[in-house]
Amino acid sequence: MVGIPLTLFCWSIKSKNLVITKLLSNYWKISILFFISLILLIGQYSFALLITNIATLIMTISVWFWSDINDELKEYRFSHALTATTKVWRWSLTFISLNFLIQSFKNISCIFLINSKECLIWLKPSANLYLILKNLFNFFFGASFSQPVAKFIGLFALLIYILGLVQWAIIKLPKNGRNSGFSNYGRD
Repeated sequence: MVGIPLTLFCWSIKSKNLVITKLLSNYWKISILFFISLILLIGQYSFALLITNIATLIMTISVWFWSDINDELKEYRFSHALTATTKVWRWSLTFISLNFLIQSFKNISCIFLINSKECLIWLKPSANLYLILKNLFNFFFGASFSQPVAKFIGLFALLIYILGLVQWAIIKLPKNGRNSGFSNYGRD
């Protein structure tokens, strides 16, 4: 969920493809919630898996939501390498997200209570992130990064994210609708 979109983003900037650059710019804005959910998993916040599911769902929606981007991508030939790779990535992200949602609903109790024994498998992805953040936190601040600190940072970041999402839903969505405005992207 990081490597391919980052490569596509750099490739689209180098190729000066505004459509794909705008698509991936929107994707990165939305995918921050997934990173926040990983921090909440480090803090073993009870609803962290629910937030991870919501993040995965809206990340998938964000790559299909914009009607002007979809129309523009339809006009490109499949032989255009950047566009073809982007289309394959969008479908792959969709199938991976659906698989993730199905797997998480098999452990429905973990969505609301992540601290039980059968939910330990959902905490594994955040374990490596915890080690990285712990070392970075210690290096930059000389402080210890612990589960309560992760929970606080995650909840604070979630609050800021929700405020931004509500602002977008109240102000920008009614004004622009499903139009991403990619034709004006990069001209401001």
